[in-house]
Formats: sequence, C-alpha cells, structure tokens
Amino acid sequence: MALALFAEEDYEEVAARLTETLVSWGCWDDSWGLPTSGGITQARRRLGPEPLELLYDRVAEPVAGLLTRGAFLREWRLMAIDGFELDVPDTPANAAAFGYASGESRSAFPKVRVVTIGECGSHAKIAAQMGPAGGKGTCEQALARRLFPRLAGDWLLIADRGFYNWPDWQAAAATGAALVWRVKSDLRLPVLELLPDGSC
Repeated sequence: MALALFAEEDYEEVAARLTETLVSWGCWDDSWGLPTSGGITQARRRLGPEPLELLYDRVAEPVAGLLTRGAFLREWRLMAIDGFELDVPDTPANAAAFGYASGESRSAFPKVRVVTIGECGSHAKIAAQMGPAGGKGTCEQALARRLFPRLAGDWLLIADRGFYNWPDWQAAAATGAALVWRVKSDLRLPVLELLPDGSC
C-alpha cells in the first residue's frame, strides 16, 4: 500500500518513510534495518496478489460527501465505469498471464487491462477487475460484467459507448442502479412510439 502511496519513490525510500514515522510514534524497534530492494521484491513475490485484493475489496467504498463537487445528481451518487491498459514488468510469468498487445508490432511489455468503477466527485476507485489486454474474452465488457454485482441502487452509472450491449445493460439495470450509457452511432433501435415533439 505504501508503494502505491509513494509511487514515485524507490522501494528503499518508501520503507524509510514508513519506519521513520513508526519510530517517531514510538512503536518500532530501532534495531531493525532497512531491507534491500531485492529483499522487498522477494517478499512481494512470496505474498502474492491475494491479500491486497482482499484488502481492496473490503475497504474500497465511496468517499464523497454531500458537498463534494460533482459527486451527486439529485438522489444519485455519480459513478463511472471505464477501462485502461497498463504495462507490467516483462517477466515470463507476466507474459504468460497477460500477453502482449498485438498490432503492427508486439508491445515492448506485457499489458494488463483494468476496468474500474469510480466515484465521479472524488475519483476514488470503488471496484476493479484486471485481465489480459488481448485474446478471447478479455475485452472491457467481459471485465465489466464481473463488476455489475457491486452496483448500488442509489448510484447513477455512466459508461462510454464501448460498454453497451443489451444483455449487459439488463444485468446492470437489474441491480437497481440508474444507468446513463453512450451507444455507438450505428446502433439501430426499433421505434416503439412516436412522440408529439418528433422524438420517439
């Protein structure tokens, strides 16, 4: 968690910041020495991702208050779902798990696709799913489906046009959340009723 808070710092500097604070609070053993970056890397590898994933799922929640600008529209908490890709270290394990982006040439690093639900007012990420950036079943829609059970009835979920399809809309709407999703311009919907103002 500290590495995420101090993302611009190297491992040793992050460890030094943590221990200095704990020493100043009187709750740290002064005889303890800083680990090397190799030692921290090995410890992270032994730990694996599961404890951090469990911690995130337990503590990630909306943080905006009623006065937070852009956080609410009437009775709804404004939320947005979006996806992005990240480079991960070029290791055999990451290459096997995530693969490389394809195109004119293979990407330099393996890529992980991330889809998050975030609070519009605070930008806090409430839920996230990760997967390979390429291959069958790895699109943003597939990752988003795993997030729909996290939606709440007092949320208004905004989504870009890449997320829309009728089964996913129905699944998200079944949670009780309000939805505002863009659709592709070539989407053709049947006319159910013509309205007096010319819309339908």
